[in-house]
Amino acid sequence: MAAPRKAAHRKPKQRLFTGPAARTAATLALAGAATATAFEGGAQAEPQLTPAQVKAKVDRLYHDAEVATEQYNGAKEKAAASAKALDALRDEAARRTERLNASRDALGSFAAAQYRSGGIDPAVRLVLSSDPDQYLERAAYLDRAGDRQAGALNGVRRQVGELAQLRARAEEELAVLKARRAELRERKDTVRTKLADAQKLLATLNAAERADYERSADAAHGGAVRAGRGTPRGSVAAPNARAAQAVAFAYGALGKPYVWGASGPSSFDCSGLTQAAWRTAGVSLPRTTYSQINAGRRVSRSELAPGDLVFFYSGISHVGLYVGGGQMIHAPRPGAPVRIASVSDMPFAGATRVA
Repeated sequence: MAAPRKAAHRKPKQRLFTGPAARTAATLALAGAATATAFEGGAQAEPQLTPAQVKAKVDRLYHDAEVATEQYNGAKEKAAASAKALDALRDEAARRTERLNASRDALGSFAAAQYRSGGIDPAVRLVLSSDPDQYLERAAYLDRAGDRQAGALNGVRRQVGELAQLRARAEEELAVLKARRAELRERKDTVRTKLADAQKLLATLNAAERADYERSADAAHGGAVRAGRGTPRGSVAAPNARAAQAVAFAYGALGKPYVWGASGPSSFDCSGLTQAAWRTAGVSLPRTTYSQINAGRRVSRSELAPGDLVFFYSGISHVGLYVGGGQMIHAPRPGAPVRIASVSDMPFAGATRVA
């Protein structure tokens, strides 16, 4: 009797890896476990920032936003200058086009008249003339008129060339304007992004933490606003009437909100405030901090007098108006209105005496 056959469905005995195969399998298993751990760690939320870390990041974002604001102000100023130059070129081109058309019309009328009277030979007209002396006078006049016609023709040619150059310059200025407007949009987006990121971070703080941040930020930028008009009693007098007018304007702006890109009358950014203050004194300042610092005579910190412009940070990204006693009036940042602050509150970068 034959031995019974093994069941077909019985699983064969598995062989364990040995030697190099065993080491390879172990390596793959460890790599897989590490990969899985990495994915699990990546899926975890980022650790919560402490209030101190939030404050530091928000302060940095506000500073970066102010740098971008001054770049925006500069791009806006350049775009406005390009638009003005383009308008001037277009106006000049329009005037020259009118003059050119008038010259062409005059030249065409003269040519038509000459054509209508030019069918008879001059010698024949002399013979047929009842008054030869009068004819000779007219012939001389026609020669002179011919000279004038040639001059007019050369003038038209010159005007055509000048107009072509003018239009080419206008096209170049238009390209510059488009580039500057693109830069303006880019700077604006940068400012908005920085400020939005700062607001998102501040939203992670609870009410008590937010209040603590605002107190510390206010302290860093001059404390509470002291509203009022005119120079306060006991302060240092301005060196001249124009400086006094600029200082008086700055005191009158106390409490008005900071708005990036604004230069008054209801809101300001830092360079917008100093520009507006000196404008009331009849002095035109450029729009940005990094151009205002070169708008007058540099003075040392020990020489400061009311009305001087004081600048901060290595990139010259902030400016205030010195009012005496180691203090300035400035527009600090979003959420902090125009206020009085110590010039020691920020890294001092230099000062300029406008007038």
